[in-house]
Amino acid sequence: MSERVIELEVLRYNPETETEPHFQRYLVTCEEEWVVLDALNHVKETIDPTLNYRWSCHMAVCGSCGMMINGEPKLACKSFLRNYQGVIRVEPLAHFPIERDLVTVIDDFMTKFKRVKPYLIPKDEKPVGEGEYRQTPAELKKFKQYTLCINCMLCYAACPEYGLTPKFIGPAAISMAHRYNLDSRDGGRKERQQEIASGEGVWECSFAGACSEVCPEHVDPASALQQVKIASTVDWYTEHLMPWVKK
Repeated sequence: MSERVIELEVLRYNPETETEPHFQRYLVTCEEEWVVLDALNHVKETIDPTLNYRWSCHMAVCGSCGMMINGEPKLACKSFLRNYQGVIRVEPLAHFPIERDLVTVIDDFMTKFKRVKPYLIPKDEKPVGEGEYRQTPAELKKFKQYTLCINCMLCYAACPEYGLTPKFIGPAAISMAHRYNLDSRDGGRKERQQEIASGEGVWECSFAGACSEVCPEHVDPASALQQVKIASTVDWYTEHLMPWVKK
């Protein structure tokens, strides 16, 4: 089994005791199949137990280990060391406050995610005894892609609008709202539109497309945002120019 020595340059910062972040370098003897997360785990276990970062599943499912790797938002568990040469710089996700080292404060994202009501609001309530809310494969296909989001927040770290305008609800939250708006079983679109079609919603998006480029699950949030723009425009024209049309 082949091994090589890599050098990690990791951002360190404890807001309680330090005035600004700094970088610390670690030499790590790694194996061929290792990812960046393996290297960080090795550092914490054998070199520096004070290093802080988030991770859970190691399978690109939980979304916990999002961080900036050589300046790009990545999942540390999907970033193979063999794909990098030279010093590998690891930083916390951009556009979020640092809690400690590579751990960011995600309260803003969670608040915005909650605002879009990311859950099914049934069109017609029925007793549990009547069974499931059924739908056809074709109806499922309309929104299935947007169910793949793992809330890793890489899209927020890549989004220039979120970086410039923190009030922007952001790609993941709007994509999830769109997912439920497209669901044939859902009746909560009007409530979500008050959030995602507002001044802090989809109209802040300048369609840079960076969110879709970094998405590890290929959700393509950029497409969801553009579809929301189209649907919101149709809403406006319907309301103002065709008020007799019932939705």
